[in-house]
Amino acid sequence: MSRIERFFLSLLVIFQAAIVVTGGAVRLTGSGLGCPTWPECTPGSITPVSDQIEGKFHSWIEFGNRLLTFALLLAALAVIVIVIRNRAKELRWLALGQIAGIFGQGVLGGITVLTDLNPIPVAGHFLLSIVLIAGALSLRQRALGKDLKIQLRPTTKKLSQAVVALSVLVIGLGTIVTGTGPHAGDAQAKRFDFNPVLISRIHAEVVIIFVLLTITLFFTVRMIEGTDVQRNFGRKVILLLIVSLAQGLIGYVQYFNGVPILLVGFHLLGATLVWISTWNLAITGRVFSR
Repeated sequence: MSRIERFFLSLLVIFQAAIVVTGGAVRLTGSGLGCPTWPECTPGSITPVSDQIEGKFHSWIEFGNRLLTFALLLAALAVIVIVIRNRAKELRWLALGQIAGIFGQGVLGGITVLTDLNPIPVAGHFLLSIVLIAGALSLRQRALGKDLKIQLRPTTKKLSQAVVALSVLVIGLGTIVTGTGPHAGDAQAKRFDFNPVLISRIHAEVVIIFVLLTITLFFTVRMIEGTDVQRNFGRKVILLLIVSLAQGLIGYVQYFNGVPILLVGFHLLGATLVWISTWNLAITGRVFSR
């Protein structure tokens, strides 16, 4: 596979992650309704106009996020061409899934705007991004031929699967915490009707369990697996553990400091990196028990 083909496979992953961060910037700056209509930015114009009541700053923040969707679509189309060119039939569904997901994100984005940032489609927007990031990572790994046939013992296999499953729960609870908190994307946006302190504590407790389980997985790999598994699989566990601990620290600091915008932004980036590290762990080789 050529260098340019490898570049586009990596670019797809980067764009899928980046759009999560830019979407967060939209919410954190209160620009969720910077473009009050969809698919137009304002009635009669695809782009922001100078006399919008939402203001230039908010309208261009939201419009910039929408523009990234088109860049993401172009990257996904390039990947489809790569898959077809290399006659990789087994990858076509993964590549087509990226296109379908991007269009799905567009529809969800429209629903989000038209429902005045209802927290349910907002959460769905983020969760679909998580699925698309996983798909892009899997596509890249398989296309580059990095599907290492690492054989794990049954205990390691079950623990790694539990880590992945628990990370999904952590992310899901995180969307509820966000949907209950102050950063809605617009001052008038609807919020989830949960006790913010209670839901934050539940989220934090599940995060602690997730970190402890990841530590358990690390020591399990060190104690019962061979050198090859420790080198290839173990370092993925270490990376996940480091990212998770940093993310947990950011979460606690932001909570006890009134969730300042900058820290919330870093926490969103951290959530994306935790998921990338977790899924990278999940796809590190075909896992066989022995």
